[in-house]
Amino acid sequence: MPASVSSLIAALAPIRASGVVAPDRAIAAIPVQVWHVLSTVPDPRHARGIRHRLASVLAVALAAVVAGAGSVEAIASWAADLPRRYWTDLGIVRGVPSRSTLRRILTGVDADVLDAVLAAWLATGAVAAGMDLKVIAADGKTCRGSRGADTAAAHLFSIAAHYGGGIPLGQVNAGGEDHEIAAFPAVLDRLDLHGVIITADALHTQRAHAHYLHRHGAHYVFIAKANQPTVCAQLTALPWAQVPIVDHVVGKGHGRREERTLQVIDLSGKGAPKVAFPHVRQAFRVVRTRTMGSAASTEIVHGITSLPWSAITAAELARIIRGHWLIENAVHYVRDVSYREDHSRIRTGNGPRVMATLRNIALGLLRIHHPGAPIAATLRHLGRTPDAVLTLLDSPSGHDISPSERTLQPDQQ
Repeated sequence: MPASVSSLIAALAPIRASGVVAPDRAIAAIPVQVWHVLSTVPDPRHARGIRHRLASVLAVALAAVVAGAGSVEAIASWAADLPRRYWTDLGIVRGVPSRSTLRRILTGVDADVLDAVLAAWLATGAVAAGMDLKVIAADGKTCRGSRGADTAAAHLFSIAAHYGGGIPLGQVNAGGEDHEIAAFPAVLDRLDLHGVIITADALHTQRAHAHYLHRHGAHYVFIAKANQPTVCAQLTALPWAQVPIVDHVVGKGHGRREERTLQVIDLSGKGAPKVAFPHVRQAFRVVRTRTMGSAASTEIVHGITSLPWSAITAAELARIIRGHWLIENAVHYVRDVSYREDHSRIRTGNGPRVMATLRNIALGLLRIHHPGAPIAATLRHLGRTPDAVLTLLDSPSGHDISPSERTLQPDQQ
């Protein structure tokens, strides 16, 4: 099943086998319509009485979310207003799906498989567009609006590439904030991790995670806090007063001045200090000083990385440390603000997870096709222009689809 593939690109193998994609070309370089990708998702419905193909319903839902729809009702309204001339692009033959049909499918479809195949499609498009997905942040997010009277809110553990302002690469159900640690390998198992750098907050500074990444040829950049008291004490005791500052950044904005300094110690040389953590090669200390008016505050953060001293410059390490927060500020926050995710009242079945996946894919498409553009303004534009929406769904990389590839097979149920 696509949810358990070892590589995102491998999730598109069924499309290659189906003949939609020529077998003698690199799949990451070939534009693939999202309808064909969605046709690999298993249909949860009983075969009798099906009016709309699953891939068509899911394509309509994704198109509507790309256009700014944040709820099932908004998706149904966008579909109802879609001019008939666009139906073929989404595989629609027997009229647009109703709100009840959309709700049944979005709450009943396999959320893990849907997320895996859409994330694979988006990732291949990002690679084809020249984006580097080698530095990836991992973090959890609670869909607060999904909390019901008798059910906890859905908590999702996500990964996103630092490059491109934050390209979402998938998420899994963590089952709650207390279970995020188990979700770490579950979502990363989808990736070919060789040569990849994973950043995570202090919760995931776990020995098991370090061993997992090392086995898969990946590196980590972790923050050390109280959950690793021995490591934290050892890092604090290092002779930082004797270590030169290797990166210094000053930022200003909103009446605030922030100064960051980075110090790095090589832990792999002969006679170097020892830190009791698997595969650690360097230790670093970040000092953040914030000044607003006459008030100033200082925060000291210690961290560790498995990257060798010779493999990365101080400036690159500083960018990676700062870039981790893109997943929070440029992905999760944008979903809350632009799509009002925390206000969503979808609580049934897999609905919260499926809608979060559609928002992630929509956000990734905007980042690939409209790099640097304001998300809110872009969504307003797309809400008025179905042509632009369907162009994004034709190919995540922006490469043209040939006329033969653009033609969809009609519903035959």
